[in-house]
Amino acid sequence: MNERDYEEGGPSPGDGIPRESSPFINNDSMERGNIYEGKNMALFEEEMDSNPMVSSLLNKLANYTNVTQGVVEHEEDEDSKRKEIKAPRMGTFIGVYLPCLQNILGVILFLRLTWIVGTAGVLESFIIVFMCCSGTLLTAISMSAIATNGVVPAGGSYYMISRSLGPEFGGAVGICFYLGTTFAGAMYILGTIEILLKYISPNAAIFEGGEEAMLNNMRVYGTCILALMALVVFVGVKYVNKLALVFLACVILSIFAIYAGVIKTAFEPPIFPVCLLGNRTLVRDTDFPCVKYYEENNMTVTTKLWENFCSSPLLNATCDEYFILNNVTEIQGIPGVASGVFLDNLWSVYGDKFAFVEKQDQPSVPVLEETDAKMKYYVYSDIMTYFTMLVGIYFPSVTGIMAGSNRSGDLRDAQKAIPTGTILAILTTSFIYLSCIVLFGACIEGVVLRDKFGQAVNGNLVIGTLAWPSPWVIVIGSFFSTCGAGLQSLTGAPRLLQAIARDGIVPFLQVFGHGKANGEPTWALLLTALICEIGILIASLDSVAPILSMFFLMCYLFVNLACAVQTLLRTPNWRPRFKYYHWTLSFLGMSLCLALMFICSWYYALVAMLIAGCIYKYIEYRGAEKEWGDGIRGLSLNAARYALLRVEQGPPHTKNWRPQVLVLLNLDSEQVVKHPRLLSFTSQLKAGKGLTIVGSVLPGIYLDKFTEAQRAEENIRSLMGAERTKGFCQIVVSSTVRDGISHLIQSAGLGGMKHNTVLMAWPQSWKHTDNPFSWKNFVDTVRETTAAQQALLVAKNIDSFPTNQERFSEGNIDVWWIVHDGGMLMLLPFLLRQHKVWRKCKMRIFTVAQMDDNSIQMKKDLQMFLYHLRINAEVEVVEMFENDISAFTYEKTLVMEQRSQMLKQMQLSKNEREREIQSITDESRGSIRKKSRSSPQCIGQDVDNLLPNDIQEEEAQLIHDRNTASRSTGMVKSHTAVATPDKIQMTWTKEKLISEKHKNKEACLSSYKDIFSMKPEWGNLNQSNVRRMHTAVKLNGVVLNKSQHAQLVLLNMPGPPKNRHGDENYMEFLEVLTEGLNRVLLVRGGGREVITIYS
Repeated sequence: MNERDYEEGGPSPGDGIPRESSPFINNDSMERGNIYEGKNMALFEEEMDSNPMVSSLLNKLANYTNVTQGVVEHEEDEDSKRKEIKAPRMGTFIGVYLPCLQNILGVILFLRLTWIVGTAGVLESFIIVFMCCSGTLLTAISMSAIATNGVVPAGGSYYMISRSLGPEFGGAVGICFYLGTTFAGAMYILGTIEILLKYISPNAAIFEGGEEAMLNNMRVYGTCILALMALVVFVGVKYVNKLALVFLACVILSIFAIYAGVIKTAFEPPIFPVCLLGNRTLVRDTDFPCVKYYEENNMTVTTKLWENFCSSPLLNATCDEYFILNNVTEIQGIPGVASGVFLDNLWSVYGDKFAFVEKQDQPSVPVLEETDAKMKYYVYSDIMTYFTMLVGIYFPSVTGIMAGSNRSGDLRDAQKAIPTGTILAILTTSFIYLSCIVLFGACIEGVVLRDKFGQAVNGNLVIGTLAWPSPWVIVIGSFFSTCGAGLQSLTGAPRLLQAIARDGIVPFLQVFGHGKANGEPTWALLLTALICEIGILIASLDSVAPILSMFFLMCYLFVNLACAVQTLLRTPNWRPRFKYYHWTLSFLGMSLCLALMFICSWYYALVAMLIAGCIYKYIEYRGAEKEWGDGIRGLSLNAARYALLRVEQGPPHTKNWRPQVLVLLNLDSEQVVKHPRLLSFTSQLKAGKGLTIVGSVLPGIYLDKFTEAQRAEENIRSLMGAERTKGFCQIVVSSTVRDGISHLIQSAGLGGMKHNTVLMAWPQSWKHTDNPFSWKNFVDTVRETTAAQQALLVAKNIDSFPTNQERFSEGNIDVWWIVHDGGMLMLLPFLLRQHKVWRKCKMRIFTVAQMDDNSIQMKKDLQMFLYHLRINAEVEVVEMFENDISAFTYEKTLVMEQRSQMLKQMQLSKNEREREIQSITDESRGSIRKKSRSSPQCIGQDVDNLLPNDIQEEEAQLIHDRNTASRSTGMVKSHTAVATPDKIQMTWTKEKLISEKHKNKEACLSSYKDIFSMKPEWGNLNQSNVRRMHTAVKLNGVVLNKSQHAQLVLLNMPGPPKNRHGDENYMEFLEVLTEGLNRVLLVRGGGREVITIYS
């Protein structure tokens, strides 16, 4: 957000929440006229625009409100058109405790808890409930710490996670929480349909038949009720909120009915007989005698049970074998708390799908073959049961702990109410669940507990058989409870999605941030209904429950992570009012949530993590940049600080060396980058994953150029984003460009993370007289990188280099290895070929052999060296023997020295100077065309007799200076020891020149006068310059012959002369050396090894 946004009082784009900083600095909504009254604060009057008076700040803080623009307020605003909203008045009990209680106690308690107790046994059920409740309690402690660390505006849990862990984690977990809430709505609707069709009105079923027909009924009725609920939420949400207390009353009344029923069983158990055949439980949908036959008027009368298992009601009918062999027994389904059934229900009884519900200690005679046709008369398990599956089904019953934090905007004192209310609600519900497990195990027969749908007790809801005064209390109460919970989910989930969309962190969700004029999330409600329909089409409560368990567990995991990270980082802003937390508790809660995820279902857990991971990477890759002061940013800072302190200050080991590049950019008068392809080349070179610092220099004074420097940094950062260059930007304002570049080379980077390579573009305009300092700056930069022992890369014709979107389908990257530079020439092509632009180019390495070198052996040695370096490249040795210095070379040198002399001595106007230089150049070119470019046979190398002694001080430094050459000699010995014990000679070194210059002295001495007679002024030339120009011309000819059509040519860069008087000549040498080549990268090593043959 810029300063203008603050002045206008508008929020930043895409921010759907009240500004956290609204009462603080840069809030200009106050009247400034009062600030300047009096003269007591005249000393600070110029700072009042950005720093308000303390009295004004305190006044704003006192009047600050974080009222949520939620459902109730929207409806009230629509009804009464009031502009002011009343201050929230909800306390801990009404605002947090009761909503959490209503959301935690729900469908699983009424429909599945008895079945879980019967299947897992009292002990394992206790463990399941204790694990789940412990996870939510630890999460509530972490959430309380986060919620009391400052004002929590509307947004609740999503707001807390995103502001604590950053937009990436916040978006990922927020969407997971949204999906969990949406699937919870589907679960509640399925629970509503199950209560309706199983226990209230079984005749309302559309499809008749077995299990599949029941699932189809669930799908049809579920879709209808979903549409009805979505319509209610769309039209009249205020009625849903007003009915919340009614739904809560149903839940509480049902709980009291259960406890009352348990107490009643102690002295008068309810009569619910259960019929067993052998040890198998029989379906009993009507009251029929639990006998095979009975005597009536001295006659034997068969019962309905006989008819079910026999072919006819006659005594001589053919009957089912198991029916014949086993007796029929009737037992009491609710024996009561004093019956001692608790011990029988202590242990688990898991079974496969279609396993009969059997009483363990009841005698039974097994049979070899079962009759499938008789299965419908037995109570059997509809799914395979095991411990981890039951954890997944049960966990949704402890979710809902965020209900209080979601209402943070409606609370009188959220920082006090949220911890107290949430933790009390969890403790209350945990007591209810744990006590219910013990009481169910103590009161109800095990076969009835394992009867999921109450088929053995006349189709009654099992938990209802225990209730007092009537099972209908539980049935009606649970029905309205699940209806209310479903409506609450369909109300809360769209608002959560709307909050995420308005934050602008997930671009493709922004459409869901819009809604009706009063802010109701219409589009988000539509998406929520569609996702909820997916859960309804699954149609099985037991299958939907583990899905939402995953999403809620992931949300709780990250709440714990957020608290642990903030606590361990000890950030100055981490000052929660809730003091009863510790990072170990948060870490334990996080570990428990993660363990529960994999206990419930390892494949669901992996899918949920994959979804969250994809969302995280998407937000990181495409999402809007947000800086919320989150803990992950703080964690990154701490990790960076720790890593920087661990990184050695000295140079890294050769195996760890990678190019850490300082890119020097030139800007035009509008602070726009002149050569954007330099950043493209940088990103192509970053296969080494090293550091990248993009720097530029603005001439002037910082106080005057501050705005331009900011604009330049913004332009460079946007270009770095477009070119996908990961790195840092650094703008330096200095009195001269020369000093600014020097400052960057010396001080860019931090600690061990400093650049070791400088990348810059060749100054194309160095010959232009209107820019006399460009070549001086360039040469001084070369000298400074050498002094700093940093490598230097100079890209010539940079504008012809490829962009990141181009692809070379063929071609070569040619490396001309003249002297050993530490291996930079070998490493750079390898890194380039990792990028898709250069991937299909082949690498060729050329080296130059002198007259005393064995070119065949050199090629073998180089091939062996590359083999040990694990680099694939073609090798070619080019023989370049000493021969005569041509007339062309002398003429080029003459033109160069004349131009240099003119620039120093002639004080002409700009136009006159250009015309003079052009005429001399034309004259020289004409003389070259008139004469043959072939020179006399040789020219003597014994220049000591012809030149003054001072020229000897500038001995030919053809490719490298003496220090660099001597430093690199040791590495060449070690790297080539495998191939040959002999030393590889450096070409174009001082010793080579001295040994060669006496060989043909006599033969060539006679040709001096012939050469100089062609043009007498040639005899006055600086012979050091002549030799250098000779090298440049010869080497350029060889390179052009081999690499003119290469996609890129890498060439050793000669060092500048030690005598600064020849700097402009040095530029001419480099120009001649690279003339005629399309893309050239001049490489100058940093004086250390960067590549090794060892592992």
